[in-house]
Amino acid sequence: MRHIAVLFRTVAVAVVVSVSALAAGPRDTLVVSNAWLAAHLADADLVILHVGHATGKAEFDKAHIPGAQLVEVGTLAKPMDHSAMKPGDLMLEMPAPEELRKQLVALGISDRSRIVVYYANDLFTHATRVVQTLNYAGLGARSMLLENSLRKWVSEGRPTVDTSAPVKPGSLSPLKTQPVIVDAAFVRAHIRTPGYVIVDARDGVFYDGARAGSGKNGHIAGAVSLPYSTLADEESTLKSGDQLAAIFAKAGIKTGDKLIAYCHIGQQATGVVFAARTLGFDVVLYDGSMEDWAQQKDAPMEVVKKGAN
Repeated sequence: MRHIAVLFRTVAVAVVVSVSALAAGPRDTLVVSNAWLAAHLADADLVILHVGHATGKAEFDKAHIPGAQLVEVGTLAKPMDHSAMKPGDLMLEMPAPEELRKQLVALGISDRSRIVVYYANDLFTHATRVVQTLNYAGLGARSMLLENSLRKWVSEGRPTVDTSAPVKPGSLSPLKTQPVIVDAAFVRAHIRTPGYVIVDARDGVFYDGARAGSGKNGHIAGAVSLPYSTLADEESTLKSGDQLAAIFAKAGIKTGDKLIAYCHIGQQATGVVFAARTLGFDVVLYDGSMEDWAQQKDAPMEVVKKGAN
């Protein structure tokens, strides 16, 4: 009888483990809570990235999560002199792999690092752009987004500091970049292709054509509208899985669809890309987005007619 009891206990444990493994979805590996991060601040391999906007340095110096390193918008991107942009130049593009590797090393990222990215302000797509860059670099399985902004962390009484220690450079192997970004040719080849959905992440006024984006009115032909601004709540916290699933379904996106997301310059769309990943979708980013599409010869566009549903 004792052997039978042991057998039952072994089976029960196996069933629990199996059910837990089945219950864990993509979101569980991509999103972490404040409580989780607070409990892991002392982990040896943890790298925390504080993502700010144009005044990021001043924000960072005032308060940041202990151990965090500052990443300003445009840091992990192809170098660009915005004051001397020429026709054809794009504002926010993935850097060359070796340049990106050097930038990541400078942030203390190594092959064994577990990376948590958080946003200092209300625009969470600053942080999802960094997460997408890490995914492109082949570090997607080791990169996670804090589910809310620094403001929520502070409101919960969690610790912040106003000083930072010098960064110890990481040890990172040559990058194995992933096919998570696409160009205009790819987008053009998949317009109205069965099984593919082109997703416009901009605000609806740009999708409809009420306001011009990058000099053109309307959206890429066949695209559906799913504004990035609908993906987080009033406290800038990423919405729940059920809420996100409902938003994607309302946009006409079905389970199994492959998604191509774009916006103005490739930042806002990363919010849609990240949300789609948490739901298990196969999704890529059109990195050049409308800034690039507007420069393409005879690039097909559509405008929502007034009165149309």
